[in-house]
Amino acid sequence: MRKFTFFILVLMAALLAAGQSWAAEAGTAQYCLDQGMEHFKAGDLDHAIADYTKAIELNPQFAWAYNNRGAAYAEAGHYDEAIADYTRALEIEPKHAEFYNNRGAAYREKGQYDQAIADFNRALEINPGYANAYYNRATVFCYKKDYEQAWADIRKAESLGCKINPAFLDALRKASHVER
Repeated sequence: MRKFTFFILVLMAALLAAGQSWAAEAGTAQYCLDQGMEHFKAGDLDHAIADYTKAIELNPQFAWAYNNRGAAYAEAGHYDEAIADYTRALEIEPKHAEFYNNRGAAYREKGQYDQAIADFNRALEINPGYANAYYNRATVFCYKKDYEQAWADIRKAESLGCKINPAFLDALRKASHVER
């Protein structure tokens, strides 16, 4: 009986420690970021934004929380808020190509093409092999009717393994009157 009681006490202590560990983790910025990512994947943008905001409250220097909240804002069509969050992420981590790429995409959606191109260029200065930045920049060049540059960026993105949306390729072919 004594061994069983000892075993139960050890088991209870382990469970209590695990519960305390989870509770401590639940109050961390990383935990809130992870929860936000789950909500984002599920399409629950309001909860994702709330989770990312909580992560920022817990750690105001958490660049990824700003980036991810920016992505949720962008997905919701709130591009000014997205740009503000990407800008804050870049103030914290200025050498992060993904943050520039994401902000460039938000600028593109607002029709601010020169700012978008500047951000895609900066992303490519930091990471010359960043295929998505080439693809995103190609879409902006297409909007600006610079089809030669759009095709150059599409070819570069493809060479780096980026999957190109066939509908975009068809539209680019028709707009530029170029067959590939």
